[in-house]
Amino acid sequence: MNRRWTARLALLAGAAALVVLLLFAGFGSVFLLLVGAAGLVLTAVGGWWVVTRTRWVRALGALLALGAPLAVLALYALAGLLWVVLVSLGLWALAVTAGRAALADGTSRPMAEHPAGRARRPFLIMNPRSGGGKVEKFRLVERARALGAEVVVLDPEHHQDVAELARRAVVDGADLLGVAGGDGTQALVAGVAAEHDVPFLVISAGTRNHFAMDLGLDRQDPAACLDALTDGVELRVDLGRIRAGAGSARSGEERVFVNNASFGVYAAVVQSPAYREDKARTTLDMLPDLLTHHSGARLTVRVGGRTLTDPQAVLVSNNPYRVDDPAGLGRRDRLDSGRLGVLAVEVAGAAEATDLLLRGENSRGLTSVTAREVVIEADAPAVPVGVDGEALSLPTPVHCRLVPGALRVRVPRDRPGVPPIAPRMDWRRVRRLALTMGRVAAGRDDGPSGSGSSPTASPGA
Repeated sequence: MNRRWTARLALLAGAAALVVLLLFAGFGSVFLLLVGAAGLVLTAVGGWWVVTRTRWVRALGALLALGAPLAVLALYALAGLLWVVLVSLGLWALAVTAGRAALADGTSRPMAEHPAGRARRPFLIMNPRSGGGKVEKFRLVERARALGAEVVVLDPEHHQDVAELARRAVVDGADLLGVAGGDGTQALVAGVAAEHDVPFLVISAGTRNHFAMDLGLDRQDPAACLDALTDGVELRVDLGRIRAGAGSARSGEERVFVNNASFGVYAAVVQSPAYREDKARTTLDMLPDLLTHHSGARLTVRVGGRTLTDPQAVLVSNNPYRVDDPAGLGRRDRLDSGRLGVLAVEVAGAAEATDLLLRGENSRGLTSVTAREVVIEADAPAVPVGVDGEALSLPTPVHCRLVPGALRVRVPRDRPGVPPIAPRMDWRRVRRLALTMGRVAAGRDDGPSGSGSSPTASPGA
């Protein structure tokens, strides 16, 4: 189905969703909308009480957050309108999905691939504990050595400086560095690879493998990443760098991050010694004071000429994350945009929590910007920071910056790739695409110059 007909399907499904409500619910459609909105508000209020209150108020909040949606469904069922709501929601979901598909013009530029010769002396570091034992499960050590790589398996019982291991390998003649492990270990070795301008190999043996996902690697089969040793191409990707203390972000010792650096609530929670033993309880115990600023440092973020004061959570990422699509959360469209992504959350009460739930990226409580440099200040001499999942405490101010194209990543020529994320929904563009392209195709619109513009040159295409 071409884009024009997909756009028409979106308009038809959206109209049908409204028709179903009006035709079968009549004036009751107003009741449905009001009850649904009230349910969302009560759910948001209950959720806010759960994370900011304790004891009986928290219990009441949990009851409200769980009970409000169930009560809404029960009211719909008693009114005999539950099926109307479900059909209407289904049609609306179809309309949004079709509309986003119609707006995807297929012109997004993938990260450029560069030819890569075969490494003569690849050096790989493997963490046997990463991902619940993926190194052993997929026989990564044996397979890598069979391809000519030197492999060092980390000793789980003793701390080893992986960055120093990588530096020694380069001095000894290694012409490729690679890691089978989590994103934190990946970042440490990636910094050495960038420093010496040698290719870096990512083996998706970690638990989440966010960096591997955004590189388009196969996260289900880490062994497939080893194909880059024999038939690979290179991607030039950006690197984030973080430096603590006063002075220029370009001076002094810096640490690399391939994914993100987090400040505020999350960073403070993971610093707790109790977090590893009981993540859920520790988080619930600490959230009330952190979210209401009764504990923890008060942050100030300086980014792109703007100043953000008192955000509860800040995420600085190596290239921006998607925030306009739930399916794309935690993903980056690309890793070579040359910009840091900055997400800051500031929610002062239940009303703003409701606004964040209902309006998402457009809410007042969420700030999303991009920049080349970010400075995090605080009313404390040091702040907790999570750097690619590793809990640190850094002196303030903390400087984050991006180095475009700093890392040469060796990836297999044949790989799954990054799944496309549809663009944000824009009903005006969908309507223009459905109607204007139809007129052009029928020869009734010759364009502004009357020269017979092609359909792809029409507005909205």
